[in-house]
Amino acid sequence: MAASVGAPGERAVLACIAGPPGGWSLDDEMAELEELARGAGAEPAAAVIQRQPKYHSATLFGKGKVEEIAAAVAAEAATVVLCSRNLSPRQQLHLQEAVSCKVIDRTRLILDIFAARARSREGRLQVELAQLLYLLPRLTGLGRDLSRTGGGIGTRGPGETQLETDRRRVRTRIAALRREIAEVAATREVQRGGRRRHGMPLVALVGYTNAGKSTLHRALCGSDVFVADQLFATLDPTTRQMGLPGGRAALLTDTVGFVHDLPHDLVAAFSATLEEIRQADLLLEVVDQSHPRAAEQRDTVDAVLGELGAADLPRIVVWNKADRPHAAGLAPDPWEGAASVPAVRVSALRGDGLDALRTLMAARLPDARQEVAALLPFGSEALVEAVRRQGDLLSLAYEAGGIRISARCAPQLAARLTAAAAVPGAAAPDAGAAPGLGTQPPP
Repeated sequence: MAASVGAPGERAVLACIAGPPGGWSLDDEMAELEELARGAGAEPAAAVIQRQPKYHSATLFGKGKVEEIAAAVAAEAATVVLCSRNLSPRQQLHLQEAVSCKVIDRTRLILDIFAARARSREGRLQVELAQLLYLLPRLTGLGRDLSRTGGGIGTRGPGETQLETDRRRVRTRIAALRREIAEVAATREVQRGGRRRHGMPLVALVGYTNAGKSTLHRALCGSDVFVADQLFATLDPTTRQMGLPGGRAALLTDTVGFVHDLPHDLVAAFSATLEEIRQADLLLEVVDQSHPRAAEQRDTVDAVLGELGAADLPRIVVWNKADRPHAAGLAPDPWEGAASVPAVRVSALRGDGLDALRTLMAARLPDARQEVAALLPFGSEALVEAVRRQGDLLSLAYEAGGIRISARCAPQLAARLTAAAAVPGAAAPDAGAAPGLGTQPPP
């Protein structure tokens, strides 16, 4: 597995290079790189910026900037260089030799943060897979001259090299991890099947990292998810039940935050977790309306959702952190959404706007509940209590022949009411009274 960036407090030189025109500004790139560095436990000691988007094939940075990075490493006694962009294995090796310390690119830095934050077995499996996929092309050794290439003149050698042995072990471990993650995906599918049988809709929180998704999850569900003002504070998905107007309930899932230039291997490794997004009935796109790059962050979220095949799912835009001034450059009232993509302004920290959000979610979520009228035998109080907890109890009356109930509930609970009303020995309703059991779709 790839090694970590370093011990807490390790001094780092940040190296940032301009991207293609129309992308993030260098200042924003550097600000995010600094946040990522601190998230990995490093202490930014110096920064080197190349403002020309001219990429050197051997070292990414130009010769003069490489010398400047090396000088900053020596002056600050730094032990690591953190790059704002991804490096090819060749670029990483040459740059490392030029600056005389280890060099970490953007993907490796994000993976290191994920490795530190993963707590569940599923999260650790997915992080390890992403790390090994990153590591495989970067293994170095004696080269191919000593490898076992087969029979024939000029191909006989001392046998398998250590490099080939390492690669074989890594590939074997990757295959094993993929099998374990497939088992996790199968377990999640069983859980999703259970939710569908109970008629429980699923809402997924999506958005840029540190937009406040976990804070909103805690505010809506009363959950105890970890909350911190840092990138990728939450890695492992958390699903909890929340109440909605009209006696309805839904499940709310907190997912890992997105980031621009999200490593492809990371998306592939986390496919089992991100499947929750594709299966959701509704997405809550949480946006930090106080962030100066909120519009660009939304573009990133749209791009990742498109890669996941979830761009067309029903969505509500949640403009979070309303307790702070909204950033310059946004529309005067960004929380006034279009009819197709409604929006609401909230402060998850203070609780402002949450009632309006719940009302909007109830209006956007499909309602698979059925209306049921039944005459239950006496002794069915536990079933009545289940209706109170899981559905909407419309009316309840105790009659001579039993308990007459009218409710709106999930199909599975409606079937239980049907079965209970049909048990032999249950008193039949009086002649001319309403039918003992009736089921019709909700209005």
